[in-house]
Amino acid sequence: MQIFAVRKTAIALSTAAALLGGAVLSGCASDDAPAGSSSPGTDKTDADKKGKTVLRIGVFGAFGLKEAGLYDDYMKANPDVVIEQNSIERNENYYPQLLNHLTSGSGLSDIQAVEVNNIAEITATQSARLMDLGKAEGVQKDAFLPWKWAQGTSKDGKTVGLGTDVGPMGICYRKDLFQKAGLPTDREAVGKLWAGDWRKYLEVGKQYKAKAPGDTKFLDSASGLMAAVTGGDEKRYYDTDGKVIYKSNPAVKEAWDIAAESAAAGLTAKHQQFQKGWDQGFANGQFATVSCPPWMLGYIQDKAGDAGKGKWDVAAAPKPSNWGGAFLTVPEAGKNKEAAAKLAAWLTAPAQQAKLFAKRGSFPSAQAAYSLPEVAGAKHEYFNNAPIGTIFSQAAKGVPVQIIGPKDLVIAQNLADIGMLQVDQKGRSSEEGWNAAVKAIDNALDQ
Repeated sequence: MQIFAVRKTAIALSTAAALLGGAVLSGCASDDAPAGSSSPGTDKTDADKKGKTVLRIGVFGAFGLKEAGLYDDYMKANPDVVIEQNSIERNENYYPQLLNHLTSGSGLSDIQAVEVNNIAEITATQSARLMDLGKAEGVQKDAFLPWKWAQGTSKDGKTVGLGTDVGPMGICYRKDLFQKAGLPTDREAVGKLWAGDWRKYLEVGKQYKAKAPGDTKFLDSASGLMAAVTGGDEKRYYDTDGKVIYKSNPAVKEAWDIAAESAAAGLTAKHQQFQKGWDQGFANGQFATVSCPPWMLGYIQDKAGDAGKGKWDVAAAPKPSNWGGAFLTVPEAGKNKEAAAKLAAWLTAPAQQAKLFAKRGSFPSAQAAYSLPEVAGAKHEYFNNAPIGTIFSQAAKGVPVQIIGPKDLVIAQNLADIGMLQVDQKGRSSEEGWNAAVKAIDNALDQ
C-alpha cells in the first residue's frame, strides 16, 4: 500500500511549532481554512436538517476528519444525523475561545478538538465541564496507546479527551549524501548506527562531517534535535505534582547538552525550523538528516520536490519520541451530549483512525489500528518505499507516558528560540544560551 497524502500542520508556524523553535506542527493538517469558517460534511439545507440531530464539531485548521470523508461516512450510516464543522485556522486563536466558552458554558460545539500542548490544562482545569468519554458507548481503553490515553485523563481518572493522532519520531535521511560520506544507506543498518542513544547519533554526525560531500551538514538544526530528544522523556518541564522542574531535570539538561554539542561540533545547518531558510535547505540538499514524525514526510516531499524523490529514506530514531497529536472532547453543556459522545467514539475508533492515516497521513493514536492493512502495509514511494506503517508503529509503542504541564509550550519555545538558537546561529556558549533561556522563561512564568 502506498501513502502519498501526508499532511502539514493545523497550526503550522504557531503553537506546537514552538516545540521545535518557532513553528510547530500538532498532528493536524493546515489547509488555510478561513478563521471561524463553518461547513457541514456535505452541504445540507435547512429542509435537509429538519427532524434530524445536528452535531457541530469545533476544530482548528483543516483537522482532517472532514477531508478524509469521515463525516460523510457517519452521516450515510446514520441518516438521522447532520454533522457541521466549525474551523478556526490557527490554534492560538481557537484555544483561548474554547477556554472562554467552557467557562461560560455557552458558544460551544457538541465536540471540541484540543491540541496536545493544551490537553494538560484542559484535564487539570476543565474536566468538570467535559464528559467522561472513557465511559462512552463504543470506547475501548485498550485500543489506544497507554500514554495517549493517559494524556487525555485527569488526575481523578476522568478521561475527557479521546486521542485522534500522534507524532512518533523517525529520522529522515538522504541516502545519496550518506553514500558519498561513506556511511551505510540501508534503513535498518542506518537505524542500528545510533540505536538506543542520541549521543550515537552525534557520533555518526562526526563521521559524516569527516567526509561530508560539498558543504552539506549532518542535521538541520540544534533546536530540532533538542525537541526530538525531550519528546522521549517521561518528565520534562513538570513533575507529577505540577511543579516546574526543567532547570534541575537531568533529562532536559541532557537534551540541551546534546543539542549544544551538535552546534559546537559544526554538525548543523543552523536553521530555524519552518522558516524560509529551512525550506530552501530541503530543496538545496543542505543537510543529510532531520528528526521527523509521520506528518513531516509530506512537508519534506513538498519542499524537496521531484529532485528529492528516492534520495530520502526513513530510519528508526535512536529512542522512541513523540511530536504532535490532538484529542476530541465533549462539553457537558452541549444539547446533544450522548449523540456527540457516540460520534467522538466512532471518529477515534481504530478503523476510522486507519482511514484518516491513509487519506491524510495522521498517524493513529489507537494501537489497535496498527494491524489494519491501511497502517501495517503502508509504504511511502517518495521515501524509497519506506515501510512507514511499521517504522512509526514501533516508535509509537515505545513512547513513555509523558507529563505535560500547562506551560510546556512557553518553556519549550524559549529554550529553543531564545536559548538554543543563539548557540546554533550566533555561536554563543552553551551556558550563555541556557541562562538567556532561563531568564526569558522566568519572566514568562512570573518567577
